[in-house]
Amino acid sequence: MHINENTADDDLIAMIVNGSESAFDLIYERYWKRLYNEAYKRLNNSSDSEEIVQDVFVDLWKKREVRQIDNLHGYLLSAVRYQVFAVYHKRKNLPAFEEPLDYMALSHDAADSDYLREELLSGIRLWLETLPEKRREIFRLRYLEGLSTIEIANLLDISRKTVQNQLLTSQQSLRESIGRLLTVALYWLLQ
Repeated sequence: MHINENTADDDLIAMIVNGSESAFDLIYERYWKRLYNEAYKRLNNSSDSEEIVQDVFVDLWKKREVRQIDNLHGYLLSAVRYQVFAVYHKRKNLPAFEEPLDYMALSHDAADSDYLREELLSGIRLWLETLPEKRREIFRLRYLEGLSTIEIANLLDISRKTVQNQLLTSQQSLRESIGRLLTVALYWLLQ
């Protein structure tokens, strides 16, 4: 079969299963930039984004004979999303509630993603009501208003260290309170 830029994804998949490097090169050219942009908009790091996309393509080639791919674009996008999530998890530098919310925003199934997002936000709202007033205010200023810890300290006339301690305590409490819900939500999204 002759390959050109108009060759359908299904045909390209069939060809790479049979070892066609030309088909693989065309898939790479067709999707590399889109996948890179998808990773970069979440990670904001070009090196990590390039590495993720490279790993996804290496995996596609190595496992070409065993993978059953019905939708190439969807498959590649899901693979990149999974790798982005893995980087988030490896970094462990995001608050417990931001990571799954970001991942849900990446989900290709909008209905499931919206539902899970609302469930999580509802859980966070309920949890927020259980916090002492001062801690709730610090949490709200940091994560809903987007103020820095210094700005919060100045606004509330308390030390920055107190703000940081209150945020840390809040994050630990939130992680414990809705951790199970997050686990279920992430498991659902990764299916």
